[in-house]
Amino acid sequence: MGRPSRRARFVVRALLTGVLLGLVPVSNAAPAAAADDPTTAYEAGMPDDNFDDEGAGEQDDFAGATSTGTSTLVAGRAGDFQLKKGGDLSGLVSQLDAALPKETLTDLMKVENTNRDAAWDDGCGTRTIYDSDLAPYHRVCWKSDDATSTEWVPQAITGISDAQEDETWGTSDSDPLAVASYDAQNPGRSDYASGGLNNCLLSTAADACNEKGVRVSFFNTTSHEYRHVLLVWPYVNSKNHISFDALHAREGSCVSVVTSSCAAQNGIHAGGMAWYGNYLYVADTANGLRVFDMRQILDLNPDNDDAVNDPTPDGLTSDVTQKKLIGRQSNVWYSFGYRYVMPQVASLKMTAARNSGSAAESQCYSTGRPKVSYVSLDRTGTDHLVIGEYCNLNAGGDSPGRVATYPMTALTTAVEGAAGTLADADAAYGLPATGTFNGEPLWHKIQGVMRYEGKWYFHRSNGYSTGRLLQATVQTVDGADRLVAASTVLKSAIGPEDLYLTHGRGTGLAPQLWSLSEHASSACSSCKREVYSYPMSDVIGGFGS
Repeated sequence: MGRPSRRARFVVRALLTGVLLGLVPVSNAAPAAAADDPTTAYEAGMPDDNFDDEGAGEQDDFAGATSTGTSTLVAGRAGDFQLKKGGDLSGLVSQLDAALPKETLTDLMKVENTNRDAAWDDGCGTRTIYDSDLAPYHRVCWKSDDATSTEWVPQAITGISDAQEDETWGTSDSDPLAVASYDAQNPGRSDYASGGLNNCLLSTAADACNEKGVRVSFFNTTSHEYRHVLLVWPYVNSKNHISFDALHAREGSCVSVVTSSCAAQNGIHAGGMAWYGNYLYVADTANGLRVFDMRQILDLNPDNDDAVNDPTPDGLTSDVTQKKLIGRQSNVWYSFGYRYVMPQVASLKMTAARNSGSAAESQCYSTGRPKVSYVSLDRTGTDHLVIGEYCNLNAGGDSPGRVATYPMTALTTAVEGAAGTLADADAAYGLPATGTFNGEPLWHKIQGVMRYEGKWYFHRSNGYSTGRLLQATVQTVDGADRLVAASTVLKSAIGPEDLYLTHGRGTGLAPQLWSLSEHASSACSSCKREVYSYPMSDVIGGFGS
């Protein structure tokens, strides 16, 4: 198949979601440098703990896999998926907007502002992570340090097809692709010395010691370059100054210093995201969604000269050479060394109570508060956000996972409405309960979902072995609507994650189903981090319809 034009080779999902209640940042600098130590939360209450979406070392063998059967959950449980907007952040975001320069995504994608090279298609070299059922159409490979990083792990993907129906973003011809990665160093602070001082507070501490949360990588599909943008949340610090910190799941645990009691914070996993209009919806596993605004990208180095601290509109300066500080410290703005940051503008939190037995990582239940592990957008009818749960039945619980859909009009209304505005799901289903291979359930460990023209597609992980792509349809069984699994199971790539679809509406190109791999080659000899697409016609044909 010939390679399509630059225009729709890429469009991706960018990220973000909202939920932070009661955030108290952590200064990872030496104590003397933290004059503006952020100790004042902007919103009462603390968010629930987050969970990693994939257990370590899971290994399955899919030989002889079959997939038939129906779900155990009907659409009547959509009420469990109700979302409510958190506290109003607009005033805080406005203060940041007045304090720091702003950049548009169109300008960010210019060659002079992108700073990392990606390999494309044949430039990625020998195919190593794919199996025989589905051959990739497009491949994007990271710059070497991002490809092998043990700190940053890619999870979520979105793009122009999600953002706008005509797949055109302003006047830009860059067709940005967005990938979210989480800081895998967040949980456990590996530099913490048991029984001694916290090495993260020392001037000699490693950069990886800082809990950076989540970043979004925006790819320019014309220049084949990209730029990382750090996601942050706004607050007023102990000096009554506007500031920001990186995203964490348990803000408020560490106050002025990091101690052993709060060192092991679980960071937000960002397992899925969708870019719709100006907003970026990012999965916050245990809580709901965190929301970001593509019009609010702050630039801490407008002259693009790292060696010179730039003046800021509030009369201070910004420093992008110091990689161990974040937010406003001693009247200087820091960002862990990132030129660009994007502040959270809203949060959407699940209203249902968590099942009393669901505190363990990877456990799921058929009722009560769901986890938000992956996210996608369905534009094949009325626009809907689709979310779902990663569950590991080997870890306990009674459900392989649930999925739900929300009209985008309801989510936009909640994001732009007052605190407490509700957004209701209009459908919810349990994943099929049958289908096995080697004595283990097939329908769990799901990392991504896509609903396309009425059919549902799921990415099933398989540790460091080839994953699977599954299909299901909604059918009426015993008087209730349920997800019914297709009998065919397709082999996908190693380390499969979130799903995203480009329709080609703005270019006339055939639809492509996009995903990405999370594992670095250091994890296994056959692993290689890539962003890739499958022709949707191949996917549909592989399932027989």
